[in-house]
Amino acid sequence: MIASQRLTIALDDGAQTTAERWGTNGPVLLCVHGMVSSRRSWLRVAQRYADRYQVIAYDQRGHGESAEIPGPMSLERGVRDLENVVAAIGGADVLLGHSWGGAVVVRGGLRAPVKQVAAIDPMIVQVDDAWYDEYVAELDEAFARVGAERDAAMRAEYAQWHPDDVEGKVHAVHAMTSAPIRALRDENRDGRWDLRPEIAAYDKPLLLVMAGRDGSIVPGAVLDQIESDHSAEVEIVTFEDRGHNLHRTDFESFATALDTFLAGHPIA
Repeated sequence: MIASQRLTIALDDGAQTTAERWGTNGPVLLCVHGMVSSRRSWLRVAQRYADRYQVIAYDQRGHGESAEIPGPMSLERGVRDLENVVAAIGGADVLLGHSWGGAVVVRGGLRAPVKQVAAIDPMIVQVDDAWYDEYVAELDEAFARVGAERDAAMRAEYAQWHPDDVEGKVHAVHAMTSAPIRALRDENRDGRWDLRPEIAAYDKPLLLVMAGRDGSIVPGAVLDQIESDHSAEVEIVTFEDRGHNLHRTDFESFATALDTFLAGHPIA
């Protein structure tokens, strides 16, 4: 197991988060997980990049060791948390996020003093209530189990994943409830969760690693729009035969796309 350093970071509303650092030299690669994940979901990224980067990840509200913090869960609060973490660790060079965390890094990357941003199938727009209703129902059923029984159920459900990703999932949900996911639905209905304008005018290198249309969290019409209307700084790589968790189901292909992007935008 790769060695890491545990960090406790205070947020500006009185909450705090737990972060983890792998690697001690090089630029800082800060990772932000998505729904029902945690900082431990980035272990394979840490293993691949810790010889070149300081890989840092933190638990978003309601997840992992921040499970007791159910909110606020607005996208704006998530971006503010990212800014707090960047300041606490002394800055970051690259942001990497997935899903909800992908939305956080896309928007936050324009506000934080970072050089590059990469997002894996980010939630470019808020998904509709029907999607949330189905997802929350599944979570309520899964979370009816507690403790070791829940851990075992997660290991069985995700047995096809790499063992490190499975244990990351166990870490994420061991103590969580569906409350933060409900709050992500309820606190983001005001139309402000829409990253299309930012993508159209993005002013620094941004990699969007998108799932195929049948598996993406992004509606097809939105995918069409960003493909036709994005700034010259934006690169879009689509894995048509992969789903929303493509960095878990095809890690090597994802990492190769990220490697190419990073190599094309060297950090001075």
